[in-house]
Order: sequence, then structure tokens, then C-alpha cells
Amino acid sequence: SNHHQPSHAFKRCQMMGSSGGDWQCCPWSFVQEGFAATTSSLFEISDDYSSAEYANNSSTKRYETAFLLCMAASALCFVISTLSSNYSQVDKIWSIIPAIYAWIAVYPGGDNDVDPRTLMMAVLATIWGVRLTWNFHRRGGYTWPPWRGDEDYRWAYIQRGHYLPILAKPLPWMLFNLFFISIYQNVLLMLIAMPSFVVADLASRAECQDIVVPLSLPDCALGLVFVTLVVLETLADNQQWKFQQDKAKKGDIDMSKSATDDFAAGFYRSGLFAILRKPNYSCEQAIWICNYFFTVTATRGATEYLLNWSFIGCFLLVLLFQGSGAFTEKLSSAKYPAYSQYKKDVPLYLPSLRKVLELVVGSGGDGEKGEERQKVE
Repeated sequence: SNHHQPSHAFKRCQMMGSSGGDWQCCPWSFVQEGFAATTSSLFEISDDYSSAEYANNSSTKRYETAFLLCMAASALCFVISTLSSNYSQVDKIWSIIPAIYAWIAVYPGGDNDVDPRTLMMAVLATIWGVRLTWNFHRRGGYTWPPWRGDEDYRWAYIQRGHYLPILAKPLPWMLFNLFFISIYQNVLLMLIAMPSFVVADLASRAECQDIVVPLSLPDCALGLVFVTLVVLETLADNQQWKFQQDKAKKGDIDMSKSATDDFAAGFYRSGLFAILRKPNYSCEQAIWICNYFFTVTATRGATEYLLNWSFIGCFLLVLLFQGSGAFTEKLSSAKYPAYSQYKKDVPLYLPSLRKVLELVVGSGGDGEKGEERQKVE
């Protein structure tokens, strides 16, 4: 077996002085061994990872279970979406399956003791998941039969070729549904939960104990930030929900480019939406970046964990929101005459100090708010 001989890309892991240069405690080795053992057990392509040492290893079981769940979810979403023509099947599990992955990290099926930090991450992921599932439910995302329910309106636009003209053809759309909607998004949902796997691996490997830090104050601070972001995301969703409900009650309204009222503008731009155009999406990205940093607090100043492989998940999530956000903005600009000015005044994901100050100093009343806005501007 040559699995202890890392490739050039992994050699810098041996520079970790605190772990004595042990390759087995390198974060890259966790995923390499886990998925190599998984593919070996599934396809019998190598004897190196099919021995009892790996078959009974809790780390291997984590990755194997996660990989199998991801494949099953991808296949199921593709088949159901193709048969039902509802392409929001991944949306139905978006708020559920990352929490399942987090609990797989806690209980992989081995005999290891439960790691407090990994358990904390699973509880936080569950809080996030329950909240987001409830929000998706009230929007009509879950109905009976389960393959029905509200579909993200953007899929219809994309299917008609508004994003890429070639996707209006049946075969390219089917391939897009298979590889992007079904497979890529499910892989992404697995990857954003992978920091839990790194933390669990650190806690369960004897060779890593010299660099592992017990659950401590920085973890509690991260947990507080995580919960705060969930609360802010909830507040943003509730503000948008209330506006949409009230808007529906008012019926058709003539929308104006110079509208000062949100209903006349056709979209919500008050509350948190006066600071960011997509505060809920901003919080969603920040939540999983925060989750990644548990892999950093878990180690005793080991530089290799400041940027480890599990960062891929939150990085790809941010990229996804850049693309989906840009497309949503394009649709909103075409639908609402006042949206172009809104884009100039309010940032998309990252708040500006000016907008925060406007909200704070303008809280004394509508008259004061208008005067203060003029002063700031």
C-alpha cells in the first residue's frame, strides 16, 4: 500500500510541526482516505482501502454514508423532476439534507464517543434546517403528492432560454437538469456540511490529539454568530412574507419608476431590505462560512486548518448565489420600473456603512428619516 505517500499537492501538510508531520492528520488525507475507501468498497477497484482497518473505520463510514446519500438524492431528484416537470425537487430537501449530513458526522456508525463540537455543529444545522423548512412550507413548497408544490419561478425562465438560449431545447435542458439542478446542487449540499466531517475526524483520530482543542469560548462565539445570522435571515424572510401577503390583498397596482411607496414600486425595500437587496441570501451565505470556521477553532493554531479542503462547500455556495442573484436581479429590473434605482441605492449582499447609518439615524420617524437621508446623501 502506498496511501501514506502523499502527492505533491498534499506535501505541505507534512509541515505541521505540532502533529509531527504525520500525513494521517492532514485534512486532505481525511477526504482522500474516506472517498478512496468508499469507491473501493463500491467498485472493488483497490485492495489498499478495502481492508478491515478501513472497513471498520468511523471516518470511512462517514464519507461512505454521505456519498451514498448524495448519489441517491441526486438520482431521485432527477427522476422525480423529469416525470413531474417540477424542477424544484432539490429545493424541497435544501433545508433538510445538510442537517442529515451533520448528524452523520456525529453518529457514523462506529464505536467512537460523541464529539461535543461536532454535536454542536449538528444542533446548529438542525436549527437552521427547521427554520428554513418552515419558511419553505408556508410558501407552498410542500404539498401532497410530494413531487408537487411551489416551483422556483426562475426555472421556467431558464427552461425557456432566457439565461442560455440552448436550454430551450429538450436535450440540453434534460442534461442541465441532470448535471446542474440534480447532481451539482446535491453535491453542493453535501459539501457545505463537510466541515462537520473534518471536525469529527480531528476528534476521532489519535494522531491528531496534539493539535485538537476542546470545545471552548471561540466555538461558543461562532455558535452565537450562527444563531444571530439565522435570526436575521428569519427577520428578512418574515418582512418579505408580510409584504407579499399585503401586496396580494391590494390586488393590481400601477407600478411607477418614481414610486416612494413599496406597494407602488411593486417590491419591498424597507426594513432589512433598505440595507441589502437580498439580506436573507446574504445571511444564508454567511451561515455556512461561519460553519466552516469550526474547523479552524478545533485546532491548536495549526496553519493547515486555516484554509482546508472543506472550505470548498461555502466557496461554491457563494459562487452559486452570485450567479442566481445576478439572474434574479435581471428579472426584477425587467419587471419593476423602480428597481434600477433601487440597485443604485442599495447593495446586493454586503452592507454599506451609509445604509446602516441611514437606518439607525432615521429611526426617529418618517420626517426625520427623510431629512437624515438627504443629509447623508
